[in-house]
Amino acid sequence: MTDKMQQRLTPQQALPKAKNYCAYQERCHSEVQDKLYGYGLNKNEVEEITIILITDNYLNEERFAVHYTGGHFRTKNWGRIKIKYELKKKQVSAYCIKKALSSIDENEYLKTLDRLAELKLKSLKGEKNIFIKKKKLQDHLLQKGYENDLVRSIVNKI
Repeated sequence: MTDKMQQRLTPQQALPKAKNYCAYQERCHSEVQDKLYGYGLNKNEVEEITIILITDNYLNEERFAVHYTGGHFRTKNWGRIKIKYELKKKQVSAYCIKKALSSIDENEYLKTLDRLAELKLKSLKGEKNIFIKKKKLQDHLLQKGYENDLVRSIVNKI
């Protein structure tokens, strides 16, 4: 084992590290708590530091969810279903997930879906069988996390 893994921090040593960790980028509660447990802290110490971070506004689950949603929608072109799934994996509350998903502009969402469909269709130009082409397009859009009814309406336009 390395010295770093054996090193156990006191709560007084862990708090500034946790503040820096949260200040660097938005974090969800589970990420911060995992980091604190990694410092060798016990459950009570982790809970105390988490409360301090929330009180001092270093940690805000709603803010994290909105940033995560916006970032993954804009950069990775993820749909609502995939974003919701990933936020649930990070143990974000249902309220924060709902609020974050509502922050996505509907027109922008539909434009992104259309653009993704066009790009995928361009890559499928060599495919002669229309059923295979539709299936590949549908699978791609569903894998990106878009809703089934929206995907179906785009696929039916072909």
